[in-house]
Amino acid sequence: MKYRYIFLFLFLSNLVVFSQEEKESFWVYDLTEAKEIAKKENKTIVLYFTGSDWCRPCMMLKEDFFGSYKFSKYKNSFVFLYIDIPRDQDLLTEKQKIENYKVLDLYNKAKTFPLIFMINHKGKILDQISGYSSLRDPSYHFDLLSKFTK
Repeated sequence: MKYRYIFLFLFLSNLVVFSQEEKESFWVYDLTEAKEIAKKENKTIVLYFTGSDWCRPCMMLKEDFFGSYKFSKYKNSFVFLYIDIPRDQDLLTEKQKIENYKVLDLYNKAKTFPLIFMINHKGKILDQISGYSSLRDPSYHFDLLSKFTK
């Protein structure tokens, strides 16, 4: 009986932690929404193209850059737009597939992954960085964010 309560407590505490992580997500998944937020908050948009389930450099960048403590200092300085082009099409809703491919065709005609654009609220490209080295050095990516930090 005692173990049942311990299990229930652990289950519920994990549920609370995971639900808090979802609410703290800093990614936006729609270009129009990102532009509106950027205009309202006077921020630059970080437009990130990834192939989350097949692009090894994207996976390394996610871990080394987006998952780093240093990156967390930038979360409130930008609007982060996440455009995923996975091979497993079941990872996206039909609506999200349409949106992602629309943005891909607009900004990433060469289909380069990973690719980060800095754009303004009107959609104008201000700067970009392409790829990620197997040396796993995200310093160039941090330099790009620093360049646009207000």
